[in-house]
Amino acid sequence: MRQTEKRRARNVTTKRNLRTALKSFFTSKSTEDLRKAQSELDTAVKKNIMSKNTASRKKAQLARQAKEAGAKPAAAAKKAAPAAKPAAKKTAAAKPAAAKKPAAKKPAAKKAE
Repeated sequence: MRQTEKRRARNVTTKRNLRTALKSFFTSKSTEDLRKAQSELDTAVKKNIMSKNTASRKKAQLARQAKEAGAKPAAAAKKAAPAAKPAAKKTAAAKPAAAKKPAAKKPAAKKAE
């Protein structure tokens, strides 16, 4: 009985976080809220609260609504941010692979006469 109570508490928390993230997205339709909602969907799948295909379908619906609202997709926003900074040049060259030493030969066994 105690196990079911613990599991139920975990499931309720995960579902509440998911609902909160979805409501937040529906009110603002921002990229940040989209990212959080998709993350919560992934968490629900990981904890076996929702099936993988259901979560995938909901994520696609959320992305479509965000696109219609004018928010950029989360993947595009992540790629655009590093491009704005100038890339630092690597000055240190990669170390060459260490040469392998040949295996040590075992001394020949003495023949019994």
